[in-house]
Amino acid sequence: MSLNKSKILVALFLFAGFSGCVTYSFTGTSIPSDVNNIYIPFFPDRSQSGLGDLSDRLNRALINRFVNQSRLSLSNDETSADAFVEGAIQGYINRPFSIGGDQQANFNEVQITVNASFQYTKDDEPLWTKSFTGSATYDVIANPVDGEIEAASDALQQISNNMFNDAVSSW
Repeated sequence: MSLNKSKILVALFLFAGFSGCVTYSFTGTSIPSDVNNIYIPFFPDRSQSGLGDLSDRLNRALINRFVNQSRLSLSNDETSADAFVEGAIQGYINRPFSIGGDQQANFNEVQITVNASFQYTKDDEPLWTKSFTGSATYDVIANPVDGEIEAASDALQQISNNMFNDAVSSW
């Protein structure tokens, strides 16, 4: 075997061996270079859910996703930010999801709807304005109160992930 064929075979084996090691991440690699910070105000809770801290939990989830998991910094106001995301919690539904043999709910589903928009501060119009929905189930019998709170947190996490993914996909 010639030296060139040996080099080609070695290169092919190395390429094949390392090609499975490539990973993709949306943790800041796609963010435009002129976008360095984001403003995330509290989203008012218009859902009448009865859970008093939905706005706070959504705000924490959004900050975690946009700031802690990307290279963006959090801005204290819209005028000093390069981008902002804003909106409101519009709906909260807690309904039976699974009925047991005694015709009582075994699991309930929490569904939260948030209307939001994402905009660069230099632009006059939002990049997108849309409705986001997240849902999660919980065991009503084993853990009715904490289960609902955890399901609401899971639904808000889904919403914040989808908002981040929509923002990143436009970058």
